[in-house]
Formats: sequence, structure tokens, C-alpha cells
Amino acid sequence: MNAFSTASAATDASTPDFAAIKTRQQAAWSSGDYAVVGTTLQIVGESLCEALDLRSGQRVLDVAAGNGNATLAAARRWAEVTSTDYVPSLLERGRARAIAEGFQEIDFREADVEALPFDDASFDVVVSTFGCMFAPNHVRTASEMLRVCRPGGKIGMANWTPESFIGEMFKALGKHVAPPAGVKSPALWGSRPHLAELFEAHGQIRAESRQFMFRYRSPEHFLDVFKSWYGPVHKAFAALDVTRQAALADDLLSLMARFNRADDGTLVVPSEYLQVVITRA
Repeated sequence: MNAFSTASAATDASTPDFAAIKTRQQAAWSSGDYAVVGTTLQIVGESLCEALDLRSGQRVLDVAAGNGNATLAAARRWAEVTSTDYVPSLLERGRARAIAEGFQEIDFREADVEALPFDDASFDVVVSTFGCMFAPNHVRTASEMLRVCRPGGKIGMANWTPESFIGEMFKALGKHVAPPAGVKSPALWGSRPHLAELFEAHGQIRAESRQFMFRYRSPEHFLDVFKSWYGPVHKAFAALDVTRQAALADDLLSLMARFNRADDGTLVVPSEYLQVVITRA
């Protein structure tokens, strides 16, 4: 057992059943088609790679890669990229994008961020854009990212903050469909104190607040896209009867009205996230 796995090894009767929770989460992310939403977030991967000062030839691991936004951003900078996710269909979408852009050398592998199938210090850079934050065991996830990153290497993340539009959206979902008991909120990954708990003993943390702008035809269009394709929202609506579906839809539309900057019927909603760069000790 290495130093990064010790904290996550301790269990007691109050420890959540992470395996069962992960199975349900995997089913949620496999439902719908996250790639429909994921492609709109491409700019975040580009910004993160610039913040990391990524160099050609560096060994880059994208964890919980989804349909490959950070993967492609790193490949465009001539890095040697391994792209991982535990949803095979998303890896296929990423692979199709890579082939279309001529990046046949990207290594796509099915893998769980909480149990990465790589040796210690295998990568110069480990990245995740709105991915690792949804793994249920925060300590284990951070430990694995640290373990596979070489000393002096970097870990880069983009994580929604608790106060962001997406953070508030998950709170709204939680009012209608209870989250798993004992599991910390994904939005904590967008909290500087939580990042310090996970990483400060193992490296230097730089976190910058940024905004991503969701741009859709209308609030109703956003709701329809997320109900149809975004796994957690898709599964939440599927778990409710018609009356409670209507109540959730009203709550989400009210939330959009609160954040929407557009006055022409379209949707322009900023959502804060932390762009995080950790230099591994």
C-alpha cells in the first residue's frame, strides 16, 4: 500500500457502499448521450491545457474523459495522450472525434478514476474537465491522480463550484431525487478548502475562478437537451412520476431565469468553475 492509498483504505460501518453507488452512477452517465452536452464545453479543455503550459511530447492522462474535450486539446498540442472513462460509449465518441481530426495515436482505455490501471508516476500531466469530480470517493480519486502523476508533474482540473449554475442545478435535482447517502457533493471539488484537504500535502495548488457560458436557443431548449442527453438529469426525470417531473422542470426553469443574462428569449447562463493546476511535490 502506498502513501496515497492509506487514507482511502480505512472503512467502517458508516462507509457508503461506493461500489454500488458507482454502478448506479455509471448507469446514469451511460443513459442519454453526454457527448451532446460535452462537445459544447470544448473551450474549457483548451483553456486548461494552456493553464498547464502543456508541452509537446508530454505524457498526458485524461481521467473521466467523457467524449474527449481535454484529450483533444492535449493532442492538438502534440502531447502523448491516454484517454480514459468508465463509460465505453463515451470513449467511442471521443475516438470518433480523434479520428476525424487525424489523431489516431491517442490511446483510449476503459478505466475507473478510482482504480487507474497504470504504474506509479506514469504521466507528466493528469487532467480532468468536469469528470473526476463526479466520482463518489473523493479521497480515493485524488489519491489515484496523485499516484500516477510523476513528481514535478501537474494535475489539471476544471470543476463546477458549489455556487455555480450547475452547482445549483444539482441542488435542485437533490430536492426531487435524493442523492446517495454519505457521499459528498461533486461541487465540493470546486471549493478551495476541499481541494486543500485532498492535495495540499502533496503539491502546490493554483485555482482560478472562471466562467463557462451556456448558450442555448431558449430555457426550454436547454431543459429538453439536458432531459434527453445529460445522464443525471435524464435519470432524475425518469425516476419521477408526471406530477413530480413537472415540479422539477419548474424548479429548473426558475433557476435558469435567475441566472439568464439574455433578454431576447435565448439562454445565456454563466456557470462558475475552478480551473485548477496542482504541481506535484
